[in-house]
Amino acid sequence: ARSEFTQLDVQLHVVDYEDRNHLAFALQGVDLVISTVSGRAQINLIHAAVHGRVRVFVPSEFEGSISHRPDHHHHDPLDRGSFQALALLRSLARQSRIRYTVFSCGLFMERFHPCGLAYLNIGRGAAIANPGDYLVDINRATAEFADRDARGRSVRVCLSSVYDVVRFLVAAIDLGAERWPVEFTMCGDRMSLNELVDTCSRVRNGSLRLMASSPVNFTRHTRSIAELQAYISHFNHAGDAARTAYYQRLLATANGRYDFSHANLNDAILRSNLGEVQPLTLNQWLYNMLQST
Repeated sequence: ARSEFTQLDVQLHVVDYEDRNHLAFALQGVDLVISTVSGRAQINLIHAAVHGRVRVFVPSEFEGSISHRPDHHHHDPLDRGSFQALALLRSLARQSRIRYTVFSCGLFMERFHPCGLAYLNIGRGAAIANPGDYLVDINRATAEFADRDARGRSVRVCLSSVYDVVRFLVAAIDLGAERWPVEFTMCGDRMSLNELVDTCSRVRNGSLRLMASSPVNFTRHTRSIAELQAYISHFNHAGDAARTAYYQRLLATANGRYDFSHANLNDAILRSNLGEVQPLTLNQWLYNMLQST
């Protein structure tokens, strides 16, 4: 078992994700499963949840909204088993064998941490764990992105802190899982990519002033959609999988993968009498994070 859980008043089971019978036994009496695994492990967990009569399954799909991903007619280069897991859940739901809800939060703000997502043990499998793996490197004061989509509109993203996502999940459980839709969307902030980089620059330089250090100017490499597509083609032809994936992530962002205009979980909590979840804005999160590092 992971050491960080030893001080918590929770029941732990060490499981083998390759053994569906073992998983089903561990899930006996469980009504709700919130998955944090992907690929074959998640497929096995879904089958075990059905066998163990789990009522609701939350797949490990916490960032981009499912409505903004490529459909089954188009290849999704960022897919790590998500398509297969969601197809299985849809099929099982049609048979009334289990219900499922996807919790979409846009981008994790922790992508822009000086240590990257790795400090939370997130993102290694998707190659987004390190600083600079996506859009902004706050340490080097650099950013690379397409500021306009294919229609010339400003590219926007929704953002949530990992810790606020947990708070939203807890609030959703208090609402009652029987009222959950197929997808809950939530966010702490929504902004254009230029505003995102402006925020990173402003907060970082504010922290430097407190330390009597000289301000830094963020270097912005603003790309067009055509340039991103050309980079993907070039690095794919060169056999550089890491750089290909890097630009595929930027292209997916420009295509709206991490943006949605309506956060229905925020709204559902506001309408309830359970109290309000007040998520951090990116400015607040960056300020708190940089003060503590």
